[in-house]
Amino acid sequence: MGTMLPPDNHVHSEFSWDTGPRASLLRACEHAVAIGLPAIAFTEHLDFTVWSPDDRATTDGLTDRHPANQLPIDVDVYAETIWEARQRFPQLRVWSGVEAGEPHLFGASVAAHLQASPVDRVLGSLHSLPVDGRLIGVNRVLHAPGVDLVATMRRYLTEMVTMIESSDVFQVLAHCDFPRRYWPGGRDEYPEAVFEEEYRAVFRALAAGGRALEVNTTSPLWSVELLRWYRDEGGDAVSFGSDGHQPQLVGQRFDLAVDVVEQAGFRPGRDRYDFWRR
Repeated sequence: MGTMLPPDNHVHSEFSWDTGPRASLLRACEHAVAIGLPAIAFTEHLDFTVWSPDDRATTDGLTDRHPANQLPIDVDVYAETIWEARQRFPQLRVWSGVEAGEPHLFGASVAAHLQASPVDRVLGSLHSLPVDGRLIGVNRVLHAPGVDLVATMRRYLTEMVTMIESSDVFQVLAHCDFPRRYWPGGRDEYPEAVFEEEYRAVFRALAAGGRALEVNTTSPLWSVELLRWYRDEGGDAVSFGSDGHQPQLVGQRFDLAVDVVEQAGFRPGRDRYDFWRR
C-alpha cells in the first residue's frame, strides 16, 4: 500500500470470546508489521452476563443477556501475551485494551475490571438493546417479526447518546453504525440519510466529551457525508479500527478508509500514533 497507514485501534485476538481457534495476538502483530502499521490495540470484548448490583443494568430491571455466551477475558495470560508481543515486535507499538459493551449499563463492573487490570485503550460499544427485561443483540432485534426498522434504529442511536453522556470510561466510540451490518435486505438498503438528526445528536455528545469517533472497516465504509456531519457538530478526532477477529483482517481496507476520512477534512495527527484530526 502506498498510503501511510494509521494505527489499528480495534483488534480482537484469542482473548475475545467470539474469535474462534484461528485467532492469534502474535500473528496479528506479524500482519500489522507486514502491512506497515505503526501500532495496534488489542481491544478485547468486555461484556457481562453476570453483573454488579451497583450497575444500572440492575436498577433498570435487566435480568439476563440473550444469548449469554460471552466469556470473561483471561487477564493474566492476556497481559503475558501483550508483554511477549512487545518484546518480539519492537518496531510496532502494541497497546492493551478492552471494548466495553454497553458501558453505561455496567459502569461498576467495568470500573472493577479496569481497576484490577488497567489497559491503554478503552472503546465503548452498543451491541445490544433492552427488550422486556433482557439485553438482546441488535442483530436479533432487527430481524424480529414485525419489527419497525426505522424506529429501532432511532432507538439505537438515542440509546447511544445516553451511553456517551452517562459513561466517561471510554476514549473511542466504536462502530456507531453497527446495526447497518445486519440490516434486513442488505447493507446497501440502509437509509443513512433518514437518521441524520439522530447521528448529529450522537456526534454532538461525542464532541462535547472530547472523544474520538471510530471508522470501522468491518462495517460498511462510512460515507464522506456522515463524517462531515461529525465534523460539523464539532468532532475533532477520528480513530481507525479494523475490528479484525482474525490476524489477516488487521488493517483491512485502511487505504480506502483513509481516502474517505481525508475527503471529510481530517488529517494525520501529531505523530503516526495519534488519532486523525480536523
